[in-house]
Parts: sequence; structure tokens; C-alpha cells
Amino acid sequence: MLEKGDGIMSTYVGAVEDFRKSATAFMQHVDLLSQARDAYQQAMTASAELRTVLDAGDENLRTLMAQLEQALGLHMAKPVIDRSALDKKRPEPVKAEPTKTNGESSGGVRAFP
Repeated sequence: MLEKGDGIMSTYVGAVEDFRKSATAFMQHVDLLSQARDAYQQAMTASAELRTVLDAGDENLRTLMAQLEQALGLHMAKPVIDRSALDKKRPEPVKAEPTKTNGESSGGVRAFP
């Protein structure tokens, strides 16, 4: 029975020593957990602010695009002049009339538009 008690005492002393070492090591780094938590909160706050800014920017872009599409729709609804038809149109012939100076014909041609 005494041997059994010594085994239990040895297990207890070993466990207490392991606990002490682990707790001491952990306590040296507890401040890292606090720093990590603070950094996490800061990142989440910045992320939310960034999301708000991006969402507002997206909404502004959508509004601008809608205005552009509306302006384009109004512009396209106006009758469009067919430039190719105008280019194919031949100019009217020019009427020419001889010019007379002192009752004589000079043989020159005067054009009237």
C-alpha cells in the first residue's frame, strides 16, 4: 500500500510541476493574446469602414452609369441624319451666264450659286 501511495505522490508532483511550467510560460505570453484581440477588433472596424466606402462608391458608379444610359437613350431617340445619304447627293448644277461689259461679251462666265 505504501508503494501505491508513493506512485500516486510521484504522479501528483509531476503533474504539479508540468502545470507550473506551462502556466509560467503561458503567463509570459498572455499580453500577446490581448494584442491579438485588439488587432482583430481594429481590422474588423477598418474592414467595415472600407466596405461602407466601397458600397457608396459602387452606388455612385451605378447612378452615373444609369445617367449615362439615360442620356444615350435620349440621344439615340432623336432622329439621326444619315450622313452617307448626304454624301451621295450630287450638288445642283451651276448656272452660268456670260458677263457683258459696255455691251460686249467678254466670253467670261459668271457663276450663280
